[in-house]
Order: sequence, then C-alpha cells, then structure tokens
Amino acid sequence: MAFRVEENADTKIIKDLFVEYSHIKGAESCFVSFDKELNDLEGYYSGGAILTGFEEDKPVACVAVKKINDETCEGKRLFIKPEYRGKGYARIMIKAMTDKASELGFKEVVFTTKPAVMSVGYGLYKRMGFEELSEENGIVSMRIDLSKMN
Repeated sequence: MAFRVEENADTKIIKDLFVEYSHIKGAESCFVSFDKELNDLEGYYSGGAILTGFEEDKPVACVAVKKINDETCEGKRLFIKPEYRGKGYARIMIKAMTDKASELGFKEVVFTTKPAVMSVGYGLYKRMGFEELSEENGIVSMRIDLSKMN
C-alpha cells in the first residue's frame, strides 16, 4: 500500500481524525478546550501546520504542529487509525512533523504524552531521540532539539 503525508486544509478530514482520536479510552485529558480547537483549526494552528497521512487516498493518520513561540512548537494530535497501526506510519508521521517544524523555522518540538495509554508511541518517541523532561500525574513532557535530527 502506498502511504503519503501532506499538509491538509480539508477541515472535515482533520476534524474526523481528531474526533476519532479523542474517543480513545484514557486519552480524554489530552482534549482540554477541544471544541474551541475544532471550531477554529486555522487560528489554533496558525504559524504551524496539520499533516494528514493517506494510505492510497484514504485519510488514516494525522499530526499537528502548533506554534508556541518563534523557536518552539508543540507536536499534537499524533493519531493512526487503529486498523492501520503496526505498519510504521507513526514513525513516518513523526518524521514528517519534525521536518515540517524545521521547515517552519522552529528549533525544538515539545509535547506531552501518557505512557500508560500510549505505551507504543512513548517507546517510539524515545527511540527517535525525544528526551523526557518531566512527569506529573502520568503525563510525560518530552522534547527534541531539531538540530540533532537526521
């Protein structure tokens, strides 16, 4: 199957993927102010980007880059539809996200994850060079210096 990642402006596709992600058991705390985000995707991700992964022409994955300041962005909403997991798409999406962040001029990507809920993703982040900054109530903050990405 051919898999490609592209910047996507189709808000229906993005919203459908984000909403499906929001229904993962245990991930609820990742979706604070979610209605506000969904109602203004363009404004919420201004200065960043939303990337969609397609298998053939079917949207099956997403990840977003949210600007925090001129040097730092937050990686958000990494999601692979459950039936498409195990194909290496998460690694491709993370690489596309860090490449896009570099292209936009950011120096580092930060994000939070819940290892108890997303243990496979957490392991992948560590293998890809993300470092753990802190942990509080089961939520881990991580970062990567984009100048150290290959």
